Amino acid sequence: MLSITANLMINDDVRVLFFAKSPIAGRVKTRFIPTLGVEGALGLHEQLIRLTWQRVTEGGKWPIELWMSESGQEHWFSQLCSPQQMYVQQGDDLGQRMYHALNDALQRAPNVLVIGADCVSLDDEYVSDAVSKLRAGARVVLGPAEDGGYVLLGVRNQVPAPLFEGIDWGTARVLDQTRVKLQQMLTDWQEMPTRWDVDVPEDLTRLERLLQSGNALTL
Repeated sequence: MLSITANLMINDDVRVLFFAKSPIAGRVKTRFIPTLGVEGALGLHEQLIRLTWQRVTEGGKWPIELWMSESGQEHWFSQLCSPQQMYVQQGDDLGQRMYHALNDALQRAPNVLVIGADCVSLDDEYVSDAVSKLRAGARVVLGPAEDGGYVLLGVRNQVPAPLFEGIDWGTARVLDQTRVKLQQMLTDWQEMPTRWDVDVPEDLTRLERLLQSGNALTL
């Protein structure tokens, strides 16, 4: 079995960007505040970050970068990675932030994927499958989410700028609008199996079952 260091060297053509909102009370998981309270919502957000990070880094295969929504929380994130792996998102909306981060990471590797910190149904195998699609020639890889967004976006060599323009971020229209953009640009893309993330209180039951079983695919 290869060591983690050997894996990272072999897979230096890949970067996985872990997009996380900085854990600040009252500004994360706000849909859960009526149910859990401000501190409870913050605790949930922190738990999701740790769990998703653990699941996608379990095999130690891929060079991973943590992209926080704003600076000032480096100490908290240090439990996950070194300062050299930390970056700060830039842009006025999620599309601009992803566009900047992807372009930045493409300077370090030709295959770049961005995932969300609350996408606990992801794991290292899912990421591996997405990487394989990029290496096989797909320009874009999408991991659809049950709520109409996506849990993973991968690109090869370049980021199609229009991909992030005119998207209603935070709505159930994101995935369909993204597909339309890709069709308009005549861009070759492939899709992964649909997964789920934790966005509304109803997702807590599913999260609890995941924590008990350890298998997101059975939920």
